[in-house]
Amino acid sequence: MDADGSATILAVDDHPINLLLLQKLLQPHYTVRTAKSGAEALQQARSASAPDLILLDVMMPDMSGYDVCRQLKADPATQDIPVIFVTSMSETESEEQGLSLGAVDYLTKPISSPILLARVKNHLALRRQAQELEELNRSLAQRVAEGVAELERMGRLRRFFSPAVADMLLTGDAEDPLKTHRREIVVVFLDLRGYTSFTEAHGADEVMRVLGEFHAAMGELIMASGATLERFAGDGMMIFFNDPLEIPAPAVAALNMALAMQRRFGQLQALWQTRGYTLAMGIGIAQGVATIGAIGFEGRRDYGAIGSVTNLAARLCGEARGGQILVSSQTAANAGSAVPLQSAGEVRLKGFAAPVEVFEPAPER
Repeated sequence: MDADGSATILAVDDHPINLLLLQKLLQPHYTVRTAKSGAEALQQARSASAPDLILLDVMMPDMSGYDVCRQLKADPATQDIPVIFVTSMSETESEEQGLSLGAVDYLTKPISSPILLARVKNHLALRRQAQELEELNRSLAQRVAEGVAELERMGRLRRFFSPAVADMLLTGDAEDPLKTHRREIVVVFLDLRGYTSFTEAHGADEVMRVLGEFHAAMGELIMASGATLERFAGDGMMIFFNDPLEIPAPAVAALNMALAMQRRFGQLQALWQTRGYTLAMGIGIAQGVATIGAIGFEGRRDYGAIGSVTNLAARLCGEARGGQILVSSQTAANAGSAVPLQSAGEVRLKGFAAPVEVFEPAPER
């Protein structure tokens, strides 16, 4: 196709008079280039400005039109260029041979101007349609690949973040959370009391049923709070606030979620007691700086937080009685008066040299 948008026709014939005739018929409608031999035709077809269609004589010295067509169709760079044989040979056998080599049509001399123009126009239209379809398929394949990659990324993000946060990350409104970074976060650990004895006394189906109810109830509150679910650990969960999106009062948000969890857990307890088993839940909350990002190995990476703040929240959770929420002193200080807290004294925690002052929500009046 030329710069002005007109199609380019390459006419190939060893007789100059035939080339002049083709030029005269085609030039009012197309850009016409000529070649006097098969070798010259191949050179032009393989050039940067390849023709859109080739009119090819069959009987030529040195290299026949059939040989030229055979080489054109064997070359990926030229195999899609339509070839119309133009020849004085009218036998059915010769026409069959030309079409079997990949030619799209076969015209006999003397050439009829209307038939030539109609055939050229039709085959150029068919080639444009094929090119458009090929481009559409290429574009579709690319969009499918991009869509699959986006779905995989979306799936990874939605494993940890609330839908609203995941949407912000996917639309580029927030930084990539999987890049390693440091940030102050509030970590919430929770797990069940009496779970081990429960699993020993009940079958796997019932254990999975209870875990499913527990995870569903707590998960609903995690999503509603805009928190980040770092991981499940059987009967436990690790959740944190303030990453990937920073929020104004993460300590208050964490405490309000924990209180809502204990209230919701009370409803689960009542349900489970009707089935004959008793479970309780303890919660630990701590605030501090953690290193956050992708953790794992190639093919299996998760989003996680590492630091003493996660250890402290886990130890507080382990120390909490069923129904209790234990809170670190830094979390309590940052919560201020937004959530009434009271001292729960000092506790010695594994991995911490000095006793740790802890707080708990004050009883509701």
